[in-house]
Amino acid sequence: MNNKQIYLLWFVALLPAMILRDFTPNNELRYLSIVDEALRNGDIFTFTNQGEIYADKPPLHFWLMMLGKLILGEHRMWFYALLSFIPALVIVTTMTKWIRRENGENETTAPLMLITAGLFTGVTLVVRMDMLMNMFIVLSLYTFYKIYRGEGRKRDSWLFPVYVFLALFSKGPLGILIPFISTMLFLLYQRKQSDMKKYWGWESLLVILSGCVIWFTGVYLEGGNAYLNNLLVHQTVDRGINSFHHKEPFYYYALSVWYSLAPWSLLAIGLLIAGLIKKRIHSSLEHFFVIIILSTLVLLSLISSKLAIYSLPVIPFIIYLSALLLNKLNPQNRWIVISVAIPAVVLLLALPAIIYLGRTDEMRYMAIPSVYAGAGILTITGLLIIYYLYRKRDTVRSINTLALGFLLAVFVTGWSMPQLNSYTGWNNLCVKAKELSEERRIADYWVYHIARAENMDVYLGKDIIKVDKEDLVKQPITNKLLLLPTKNMMNDPEILAAIQNREQYQIGNYTIVIF
Repeated sequence: MNNKQIYLLWFVALLPAMILRDFTPNNELRYLSIVDEALRNGDIFTFTNQGEIYADKPPLHFWLMMLGKLILGEHRMWFYALLSFIPALVIVTTMTKWIRRENGENETTAPLMLITAGLFTGVTLVVRMDMLMNMFIVLSLYTFYKIYRGEGRKRDSWLFPVYVFLALFSKGPLGILIPFISTMLFLLYQRKQSDMKKYWGWESLLVILSGCVIWFTGVYLEGGNAYLNNLLVHQTVDRGINSFHHKEPFYYYALSVWYSLAPWSLLAIGLLIAGLIKKRIHSSLEHFFVIIILSTLVLLSLISSKLAIYSLPVIPFIIYLSALLLNKLNPQNRWIVISVAIPAVVLLLALPAIIYLGRTDEMRYMAIPSVYAGAGILTITGLLIIYYLYRKRDTVRSINTLALGFLLAVFVTGWSMPQLNSYTGWNNLCVKAKELSEERRIADYWVYHIARAENMDVYLGKDIIKVDKEDLVKQPITNKLLLLPTKNMMNDPEILAAIQNREQYQIGNYTIVIF
């Protein structure tokens, strides 16, 4: 199997989920609401969410979403999914081309590992700007290394700062901090600090600063001092030093990296540690990858605000470095075999686990044929891996089998999204609520105890009204349509009493009550 076939297989595997799944309530629906407000208000550089300043993210990804809404006339999951898949594809192709001269043998193994790494797969499917930023970070570091090796073209000296600025313009300060710190440390390690001006001289600063001046001027003209201060101080200094959001301890990424790299955690981290201890890291490229990985993890650990997704920039470099080291350290080594066998054993349990969960009240919605089929594929994959490891003694084939089995399971399970959407998103809930509202001529949507429910306006076409318990228990209530989590209703006798004998409809984990 060549790389083009791998990329096509990857796209096909993700396609059902990319087309059929609903937007997630926590972030994706909020981004849609922000895009709607920006288009409605004619904003370009500044954004609001329910009328409140939203300076958390730079404009580039929102511009792409706005363009999609303008062209297609409505929000389309497949288009927004491509805004993550295409950058992910660029990352994989760039990294594969980068290591080709170092190790052609594992040229297919490395991309297979990356496209099936837990965090990378997850971010490829979600509507977020993280993959876009990561693409520009990888392109900037790849361009830097080409110039360093004397293989860069004339335009690369300009492309390098352009990529750095676009990384900054996609997600925020990490887009410039990661390339700056890793390249500077690499030059110091190689004792070529005198070359720093070649990469971070006045030409690069001119490109980056010019982009920032245009951006910040646009922000000031549209949003004034309040928005500019929020963007430059609140979202950078406050988040970095004493975070108001996602505050975690220093060692957070030492724990999260294990599930971010799954199912390759033991293999990739083990190979990295073994390569360092046994001094098998020799080439300048391998040293550069190590510096990128370690410096980025230290940088992320020093920042107060932490989420597993923030570590996405190191995932490609850990995976591809481990592929480079795999042949240097005998693939049939016992601990390498064990590091692949353990995930295989976990996969063996996939089908029994889904059968058990599908019989529980909380996870009964998982009892879907395509989910069972996907779990069955994982179980069979586990058996094949064990066979190749211990009967054929072929570790590389076992790794490739794990990746291909995972992609097939994702493809099959993806067809279950229409049945799962009522439990993962709000579209079905809001469609039913809107239908009932029009039938009964009910003007107001009341919402109780649903986080970020204000972004339902994307589906409902109007603002919801958040209510508390006191609003529900007082009587009488007329001409209202209430949306609330079923669990909250069942666990609170007062609320249950207030809505008894009322017409009710259950959609997923939520209940619609008509007053």
